[in-house]
Amino acid sequence: MTMERPDVAPELGDDAMLAPTRLDRRLHNLDVLRGFALLGILLMNVEFFGRPLADLDAGVDPNQAPFDHALSWLVYVFVQGKFWILFSLLFGMGFALMGERARAAGRNFTAVYLRRSLALLAIGLAHAVLIWSGDILITYAIGALLLLLFRDVTPRAQGAWGAALFGVPALLMIALAMLLLAINAVAGLDEGGLVDGAELARMQAARAAEVAAYAEGSWWQATRMRVDYLLGNIGETLIFEVFALGMFLVGAWLLRSGAIAQPQRHAALYRWLRYGALPVGLAMAVASGSITATFDWVHDSARSMFAAALMLLASPLLSLGYLALVIGALQTTRGQRVFGVLAPAGRMALTNYLVQSLIGTWIFYGYGLGLWGQVPRRWQLLGVLVVFALQVVFSRWWLERFRQGPVEWLWRACTYGRFPPMRPAAAHNP
Repeated sequence: MTMERPDVAPELGDDAMLAPTRLDRRLHNLDVLRGFALLGILLMNVEFFGRPLADLDAGVDPNQAPFDHALSWLVYVFVQGKFWILFSLLFGMGFALMGERARAAGRNFTAVYLRRSLALLAIGLAHAVLIWSGDILITYAIGALLLLLFRDVTPRAQGAWGAALFGVPALLMIALAMLLLAINAVAGLDEGGLVDGAELARMQAARAAEVAAYAEGSWWQATRMRVDYLLGNIGETLIFEVFALGMFLVGAWLLRSGAIAQPQRHAALYRWLRYGALPVGLAMAVASGSITATFDWVHDSARSMFAAALMLLASPLLSLGYLALVIGALQTTRGQRVFGVLAPAGRMALTNYLVQSLIGTWIFYGYGLGLWGQVPRRWQLLGVLVVFALQVVFSRWWLERFRQGPVEWLWRACTYGRFPPMRPAAAHNP
């Protein structure tokens, strides 16, 4: 296993900041974690290829068979909201790795990084408008630009800023929910909502428009709906950006601290993540799902807000716990065999993420197979395992012949201002 410390960046040479990372200079752990995160992302996203994105804040669909409802509850507790965080941590690590290499080489990487971020924004816009509205790349691209504000901050300060940006809003949500619950209790109210009739009508109309466009509409009708969704949810995207930026900064701290490249030197941190953060996060997530996993923002906003905020706080703890378990497993021969197979998929994470959306929308949308609302949860999850297994196999096959995934190749061409070599032999013998 080839791993690299950020402090050996001078060995990369004078052109290190102007060329993509060579295969033997990658952090293997990051590739494996990206592959692991890809599986979690698909487990969550598959539901919303055949369900309106207006239901993202609704929690588990109660109108399911008992077995399917139980599966949805398990995905909600253990997966939903956890793997976008893991991807965000990894994104922050990538930013920190570029920064450390540039700093050690005495180079300014701002121009390259700006091109990289703007190229990602373009890919995200294309994904959100042409393929699927549930895109997260736009959020990452905007957050990447904001990360530049924290580039010269110490690793510990980056971690502190990250924890605050994520934790403070979540704690404020819990405090507000508890206040509302207390007010309801004092007033003798069993339930109360924060959504009035006009807002409820707007939400129902937006949901109906999504169903009509995606379940029965043409590709052009679906695209118009995707544009409307993108423009109509700018506010929510900016709010979500705060949480994403927080996780980017925590990821940057993990990378710069050396915990990813040399986990054996940070055994105490990983023990705390495995035996502290993970069980606490798990307890909070189960408690949240037990309070309610189906949110009623019209009649019972206080309880819904409390459960949602509790899950929001639990999610980064679980994500960091998952990270620690995978990193720990990679330090063993057996763990390398089990998790190492995910590395090729992780090296092609951007391509695989977009392909997942293409497959999902083709299966469920009206201009594809038209299976919207017809696939029970059990078959959705089985389909995820099949698709992801095929992606793992295909990624390995592709990377035996090419240096990077096709979308990664395009992204890097835009970043570095020239077309990088695709064939491994050309890459090593320019």
